[in-house]
Amino acid sequence: MDAKELAEQLDGSEYPFDPTEEQQRTAKEAGLVIVFGASDDLVELRGAVDDEIGVLGGQVFFVGQPEENRCDDNDCPYFQDALRALNEKTHSVEVIWDRDGYSWQCETEIPHATFDIMEGKDKYCRGIVCALADAAK
Repeated sequence: MDAKELAEQLDGSEYPFDPTEEQQRTAKEAGLVIVFGASDDLVELRGAVDDEIGVLGGQVFFVGQPEENRCDDNDCPYFQDALRALNEKTHSVEVIWDRDGYSWQCETEIPHATFDIMEGKDKYCRGIVCALADAAK
């Protein structure tokens, strides 16, 4: 399965959204990452990466995780060094809040396919599906 095929399966899903276990397993096996807004301040990643990231509209994050965090929390210089190293190795995703009728939109330079999550008849989120391998610079 490729990103376009998976995005087509996900398109039109209803909020609150969480990919099915089968979709997550398929994405993981194919090396794909599903990225979508899950609340007013949370973006979730499923598939080849399983994570949730607290964000504010217009915030940028990186697909992947620092290889090492030598601290007990994220508020230390070692964690910031690990994030800088990740930034140098991977492409980012920007999340935009409240634009063009969507609560969330995910944008990236990573090759990807998009899908829409609906809240009733309203557009809630434009998510993306990308290959984890394509996130590397």
